[in-house]
Amino acid sequence: MSSSIRIKPKAAIQKRKTSSPLACSPEPAIKPQPKPSDKLNPKTIDPFGDCSRAPSAFAAIYAKGGVPCRLMHGAVKHRLQWECLPETVPFDPLLITLAEGLRETKHPYTFVSKEGFKELLMVEDAAEKAVPLLPRLVPVLKASLAHSDDEVFERGLDALVQLSAVVGCSLNDHLKLLLTNLSRRLMDKKFKEKITVALQKLEQYGGKATVAIIKLKIPTYCSISS
Repeated sequence: MSSSIRIKPKAAIQKRKTSSPLACSPEPAIKPQPKPSDKLNPKTIDPFGDCSRAPSAFAAIYAKGGVPCRLMHGAVKHRLQWECLPETVPFDPLLITLAEGLRETKHPYTFVSKEGFKELLMVEDAAEKAVPLLPRLVPVLKASLAHSDDEVFERGLDALVQLSAVVGCSLNDHLKLLLTNLSRRLMDKKFKEKITVALQKLEQYGGKATVAIIKLKIPTYCSISS
């Protein structure tokens, strides 16, 4: 009996298997490699980063030109270039805006806020302009001193000493709000010396009345006059 079943050659079956479409497996995602500059300045702001993240208040004001100075890159060190003389700039609200910028953790905001705050307080009539702003300025500095980032805390501490040098004993009425955060950080060995020096500067600029205020929060403080 002749069979009606034809046996297909093995080569034909193999050819059909190789020509049949296969499901494409997705290729693994390739992670972008870090740039060499990221290691040099890891906290630099990324203009191509997540656009959905809302900018900070200082960053938004800076982007809109609300801070009349810009970072100028130098071969040795950076500096600020003011669009107008600092003496002609209204302290309200710029000094408070710069104080808020001390909490920034990205470049160039960190440099602009720190240097801008210092240079604005160096103008001739800075005390006259800064004293009326203390009720609004001190809570902003307190936020920097309470920040978990060590660099933010250090910028806030430097700014506090700079402010004290300008306004003197006028800061005493607001000092209690700031000493709690200094007392907490004083227990950290890496900040103990820096905070002690800052307290001595506060006493130097604030007078004898400052000692009693400091000792209420930091009983272990030793006066520079003792």
